[in-house]
Amino acid sequence: MPADTIVLVHGFWVTSRSWEHWITHYEARGFRVLAPGYPGFEVEVESLNADPEPILEVTVPAIIEHFESVIRELPTPPIIIGHSAGGAFTQILLDHGFGAAGVAMNSAPTEGVRVVPLSQVKSTFPVLKSPANRHKAVPLSFEEWKYAFTNTFAEDEARALYERYAIPANGGILWGSVLANFQPGHQDTWVDYRNDARAPLLFVSGSEDHIMPPEVQRSNAKHYKSDTITEIREYDGYAHLLPAQAGWEQIADDVLDWALKHSS
Repeated sequence: MPADTIVLVHGFWVTSRSWEHWITHYEARGFRVLAPGYPGFEVEVESLNADPEPILEVTVPAIIEHFESVIRELPTPPIIIGHSAGGAFTQILLDHGFGAAGVAMNSAPTEGVRVVPLSQVKSTFPVLKSPANRHKAVPLSFEEWKYAFTNTFAEDEARALYERYAIPANGGILWGSVLANFQPGHQDTWVDYRNDARAPLLFVSGSEDHIMPPEVQRSNAKHYKSDTITEIREYDGYAHLLPAQAGWEQIADDVLDWALKHSS
């Protein structure tokens, strides 16, 4: 039976609201679409900006456990599509045996991927400039957001998206992802790159992405040594906030069609 449910996984500095147009688009194609927020993120963007305590309390294991609990309740394995940090979480969910197929869009790297382009350093500098931010929920200014998320967007569109979607990010999780490659043992974003039981995985990159440039996706994909399908696509002219950029509908259809074709 082909997958009839899609689970969308958002990244950092945004909430599941960032999937709002993809939800209606996929529902119009006849799919059941779920876009859970992280634990504590059930409130609106405005509430999280006013009181970021839930952002500060969330952890990667809690996020993964939350999505696993949602997927366990489904009658059949869903297609999982994650963006940014949600792309890394999608990889972890697939590695744990969840999902019929997965798409990691503009994905944050899983443990072991050490490619760090200069534009990524600049994009994450608001958090990584100080170890004290490991204990803070760190927002981006509009200028920082535009560089990291919407560098190819018109100014007015970038600002409207910033006001609608942007929230602070958990500095501890971001610092943890940096330190993961330098600490012994498996850290929160570890996956088994040789897991032959993992569902098919597609990496999607935007050529102009500053925070997770294509070289990060290519390196992440090359780490996989399993016999399962692992592919990568790059879309020319797209920034990090690819799911909201003009032409996103074609990409949404492309990745879903790929996932349906390859779903296990």
